[in-house]
Amino acid sequence: MPAADRPVVPRQPEPPGEESPEARGHRFRRRALTLLIIVLLIGVPAGYLIISANQSRDSGKDKEAKYAARGLRYEWPSRVQRRIYEIPIPSYSRNVAYYETNNWKTSRLYVQFLTSNEGLDRFLRTVGTSSARLKDDKFTITARDRRIVRWDFTGKGPWSSLTRVRQDPRPTLDIVVNRSDPQHPRVFVVSAATP
Repeated sequence: MPAADRPVVPRQPEPPGEESPEARGHRFRRRALTLLIIVLLIGVPAGYLIISANQSRDSGKDKEAKYAARGLRYEWPSRVQRRIYEIPIPSYSRNVAYYETNNWKTSRLYVQFLTSNEGLDRFLRTVGTSSARLKDDKFTITARDRRIVRWDFTGKGPWSSLTRVRQDPRPTLDIVVNRSDPQHPRVFVVSAATP
C-alpha cells in the first residue's frame, strides 16, 4: 500500500505520569533559562549595589583619614559651614580653628575658639541652651572625635560640657568648655549632621 493511501493515525498521548525524554529535557531547559534570567535581573544589580556601597564607605574613610592627617585649620570656618552646622561663633572670638569630615553616613564640623564669658553665654543661648546646663567634669565629645582632631582634655580645668540634641535634619552639637582662664573660656564643639 503506497504511503499516500495509508490512513493517518493520530499520535497517542503519553500515559499519565510518564513523560517523554524530549519533554523532560524541554522543561529542564525552560527552568534553567528562567533561573538564569532571575539571577541576571536581581542578582547582578544587588551585587553591584553591595560593591558600590563598600567602595563608597571605604572612600569616605580614606578621605577622612587623609584630611585628619592635616589636622585643624587655624582660621574661621566659612559662613556657609557655620550656617549648615549651626555653630554661631561669637564675632570677637580668638584662636578659632576648625576641621570638617564628610562621609556617606554623617558629616561633622569640629570647631574650637576662645571667647569671653559673655560670648560663651551668647553662643549657648543662640544654639538653644545655657551655661546652667553645662555638667562639670563630663566630656560629651567622644574619644573617637577627640582623636580625629587631636584634642586632649586632660589639661588644667575646670571642664564642663553638654549635648544639644535636635530633630533631624538639624545637627546635634557636643560642646565642651574649659575655664582654666576664668575670663576667657575655650570652647570645643562637634556638630554632627546626617545627610
